[in-house]
Amino acid sequence: MDFKSLKKSRGSSLEKLNSELNKLAAPQSGGKESDDRFWKPEVDKAGNGFAIVRFLPAPNGEDVPFVRLFDHAFKGPGGWLIDGCLTTVNEKCPVCEHNSALWNTGSKDNQALVRNQKRKLSFISNVYIVKDPAHPENEGKVMLYKFGKKIFDKLNAAMNPEFEDENPMNPFDMWEGANFKIKIRKVEGYQNYDKSEFEAPSALMDDDDDLERVWKSEYPLQDFVKRDKFKSYDDLKGRLHKAMGLGGAQPTTSAVDAFDEVREEAPRQAPVRAAAPAPKESAPWDDQEEDDLAMFQRLAEE
Repeated sequence: MDFKSLKKSRGSSLEKLNSELNKLAAPQSGGKESDDRFWKPEVDKAGNGFAIVRFLPAPNGEDVPFVRLFDHAFKGPGGWLIDGCLTTVNEKCPVCEHNSALWNTGSKDNQALVRNQKRKLSFISNVYIVKDPAHPENEGKVMLYKFGKKIFDKLNAAMNPEFEDENPMNPFDMWEGANFKIKIRKVEGYQNYDKSEFEAPSALMDDDDDLERVWKSEYPLQDFVKRDKFKSYDDLKGRLHKAMGLGGAQPTTSAVDAFDEVREEAPRQAPVRAAAPAPKESAPWDDQEEDDLAMFQRLAEE
């Protein structure tokens, strides 16, 4: 698809996006921001942060302007397990199966463990940095942004407004989308994005040549969800057994080595009991309303 086609087809983009959202609605994290393509809003000592970005359309050759990831990040008696969850690529995950078995024991202690080691949801999109007070050198750049469910819900709400007097908006559209104001506060120890909001719809830039330059600067997204980015079922099961102190195959590297930004140690967990039934299609702990990305960041203070 060339740039002219992108502009002509934007009328159907909202329908395609909503189709993709419907696919993601059913409960189903791998990429790690380890390179300078990724951008992250910075917070001050009080935990407050502010920035303005514009979510960009799908990169050339791709159909959707975001990818969804699931990760596991927790510390058990045997050490850390920080790995991509195989449900990202629609495969069975031994960690999710183990969590399901623990949950089904009915033990409150086991269910508390499950909530700590459940999969963490995040998304990756290309964004244009409109304003970054902490790092103004980023302004005008196209970068990758990894964000959690709270911000994704705001994107979804823009595309599917709750009230009939509100018009649907495609926030990924460069002509009729809108800048997004990221407002971060610390609430009960977690980063909170509830006050983040869209500005009024407007073109990102007036000149199509400038918009084309921005579009061509985007990074591929589908690379983050390729099968070879994730371990095999057996390898991941071995890492799980190591972390939980259950014996079994040993991982080739420790979880901390695999994720060198981990600095804060989570409380040590007692060895867990029992495992047996296969996981249900919808994991009950996945329905908990919380900022999964904030929990992940608390474990791995970057």
